[in-house]
Amino acid sequence: MPAPGLLLAAALLVQAPGEPPRPGPRDLCPVCGMNVAKYPAWQAVVVWKDGGAHHFDGAKDLFKFLQAPGAFLPGRRRDAIGGLYVTEFYGLKRIPAESAWYVVGSDVLGPMGHELVPFASAEDAAEFMKDHKGQRVLRFGQVTGLVTKGLDSGQF
Repeated sequence: MPAPGLLLAAALLVQAPGEPPRPGPRDLCPVCGMNVAKYPAWQAVVVWKDGGAHHFDGAKDLFKFLQAPGAFLPGRRRDAIGGLYVTEFYGLKRIPAESAWYVVGSDVLGPMGHELVPFASAEDAAEFMKDHKGQRVLRFGQVTGLVTKGLDSGQF
């Protein structure tokens, strides 16, 4: 019988119908160059209107990308985005990035350190804040360049 960890990893890689694409084993984050497939619990994805997709090792790098897509992928523009998705922390499901609740300043670190930890509901975000010493809850429109720079430097 396979080890429980292998079963969990296999379950995370199965793509449900209508769900955004999963990264392949060689997909690299366009912001930091990290191999995205190694971090299924943190993945984020941009789905382009032309059907393509780019994957990120966490919501923080997704937001850095959104601030200047052409700086990371020359020729790509924000108006060509068809969908944005993040991986919800508790259920490990892909949810629309625009509807997520993001906790910053917690004691839970992502692959690139301090991270925007996404949740599907305000209640889940509040519970996580209490359990993991979160500093703030932000909505999509509140995540700015100052927020992502602050996360990189440990300032919340």
